[in-house]
Amino acid sequence: MELQNPKLRQRGRASVDFLTQLGKASMQVGANVNADMDAAGVTAQTVPDDFNAAYDFVDSKMAGSKSFAVKKLMGDWHGRSHGVVAAQAFEEIESDLAPAMKTASDGPARLTLNPQLQAPAYWDGVHFHRTAGGWDGHPYMGYIHGEIIHKKMVDKLFPGGIFKQRKTVAAMAPRSSYDRILDMGCSSGHFTTALAQTYPGAKITGVDLSPRMLEHAHRTANANNWDWDLYECAAEDTGFDDNSFDLVTSYIVLHEVPEEAIRAIFAEAFRVLEPGGDMLMSDVTRYADLDNLSRLNADRGARSGGEPHWRSSASADLAQLAREAGFENAVAEGKYPHVVQGRKPA
Repeated sequence: MELQNPKLRQRGRASVDFLTQLGKASMQVGANVNADMDAAGVTAQTVPDDFNAAYDFVDSKMAGSKSFAVKKLMGDWHGRSHGVVAAQAFEEIESDLAPAMKTASDGPARLTLNPQLQAPAYWDGVHFHRTAGGWDGHPYMGYIHGEIIHKKMVDKLFPGGIFKQRKTVAAMAPRSSYDRILDMGCSSGHFTTALAQTYPGAKITGVDLSPRMLEHAHRTANANNWDWDLYECAAEDTGFDDNSFDLVTSYIVLHEVPEEAIRAIFAEAFRVLEPGGDMLMSDVTRYADLDNLSRLNADRGARSGGEPHWRSSASADLAQLAREAGFENAVAEGKYPHVVQGRKPA
């Protein structure tokens, strides 16, 4: 069986397809919710600035809306179930994948894990995306997220496709070529793949806190004959030498950490970049770019999706944090993804 984007068996495929359709149905229910909100006087102008007051206001106004209650239930059930369903679908084909898994363990890529690593407080014990057991809760969680959840669920719910979006962001760096790229929070290697395709001459290094995600990034690199170097470490404390890279990147990672960690990540990116090197990072929509109602909806989605640091991160001015880290010409643009760029002075 093909290692990447595998063919699921009937039961697993049906379950995964059901969750995908549920996600699409939730969007349709959302249109009914919007109509109920308009009728109840819930608008961008009437929702309070304070989050607690905003939640109280909207929940009380929408107490009689069946659509509002159904959408909340759908979001909660999807958040709790997607990881379990994807894991079950994987386990149905695990034996079929064994030869490809074994082959992908060998190749030019290098993986360095650190069993003694002390995880940062923002990471330790947190089940991001409400994944049962967290990113390392299953021996093949990297594969489950990389090949089933993202390719067979998430990608179908993103306008234009999330993988095309990754390639678009990768190509936003100001140069046409780079020699040494660091991908911070590389996870199972999706954005790292976009970087390898966009800058084929670059030596690519990826870091992440999840061994299981790194293991699948390692498989992906070997399957494509890419000589990535992958390390288990925090993005804010990589241990690499000063001036080691000419491009440092991340894709939709910063919302997984609080603002103080973003500051540390930017400082580390600045340190490991060579003079004249570029930073290119993207994240979720800034709360400053949303009206009060849209901001509350995003915050509610983060709650149901298991994102404990979303509010702190989405409230941060990334361009300002980049400037404070020492980057020049720092700019942050776009809603989703919101992309911040800067250059280390030559």
